[in-house]
Amino acid sequence: MMFLFFINTPGQVYTWKNIINILVSRGHKVKILARDDKATLSLLNQYRFEYSSFKSINLKYLKHFELLPYIWKCSKLILSFNPSIMIGFGIDAAFTAALFWKHSIIFTDSEPMPFQLFLIKITASIILTPSSFLKKLGKKQIRIAGYKELAYLHPNCFQPDPSIFNELGINSKEKYAILRFNAFNAIHDIGRHGFSLSDKYELVNQLKKYTRIFISPEGSLPKDLEKYRLPTPYHRIHHALFYAQLLVADTGTMIAEAAVLGTPSILSISSVKEFGNFIELEQKYKLIFNYHEPRKAIDKAIGLIQEPDLKKKWIERQKTLLADKIDVTQFIIDFIENYPESFKEYGNKQVEYSS
Repeated sequence: MMFLFFINTPGQVYTWKNIINILVSRGHKVKILARDDKATLSLLNQYRFEYSSFKSINLKYLKHFELLPYIWKCSKLILSFNPSIMIGFGIDAAFTAALFWKHSIIFTDSEPMPFQLFLIKITASIILTPSSFLKKLGKKQIRIAGYKELAYLHPNCFQPDPSIFNELGINSKEKYAILRFNAFNAIHDIGRHGFSLSDKYELVNQLKKYTRIFISPEGSLPKDLEKYRLPTPYHRIHHALFYAQLLVADTGTMIAEAAVLGTPSILSISSVKEFGNFIELEQKYKLIFNYHEPRKAIDKAIGLIQEPDLKKKWIERQKTLLADKIDVTQFIIDFIENYPESFKEYGNKQVEYSS
């Protein structure tokens, strides 16, 4: 079979990398179309993937118009490659596939995007969502017992590497926290906000009293915060996240990553209650804390980092989550290799796939 993957962010590289490698190892042909985001292309190069890239639009409120260069670039790939299925996370893959009368399989977990979800609903062939997804997207939707992060952080495909302590420049007994700050320049970030600059300083100044601090920012940091920058390469960040005592962030993907790795995490974004996966991770599994107000998130971080045996508690909660969830990579491989019969099995019955 022939597959065309649309990749826009580093998180999407992680989600698809094992799936792409398995498909290729089984004799399928794969092409990748990627946004020219520096971190995204760096990861693709790190994993030695061949890809075509398109020029992205840097102005946040014009992000919708990126569909135009996508279609232009994709048309060349389709004419030369003729993919069986186009796979991605959003409008780009769904709309372009529909335009060229191709099948598309879209994985989405971003919910407060009514216009985008409407377009995906009417153009995608199949829509995969976590079972915690709050919105109903019709007969094309298949809810799976898993998150996209379990496509690359499930124990079947991820083993933490303790040599990360050497890269961090600390010994293995030293505790540390990671702070992740969002740039809020993606299409799904329109209208959202997280920590202000003063909030970031407050968070650093308070937490450093109790633990070592590392910051993983999207973009630049103020000069006086550069000394806290996480020194590991981007493709090693999940190893650092696994051994951390705490993650505090205003971006969702790393929060979900921390949860499935058993690391306590605190999320502060303005639309946090609109995401079913974060609600489930907080209320059912008690792995994360969600706050609309940054001040409450900061106070919680200060209290949490002082709790004894914090990591042990979270590892036990992580075991409960993993017992409920599937190996997402294996499911997606089976689903796309057996499509459309797989949709008849899971889609028409409107059942939730689980292990």
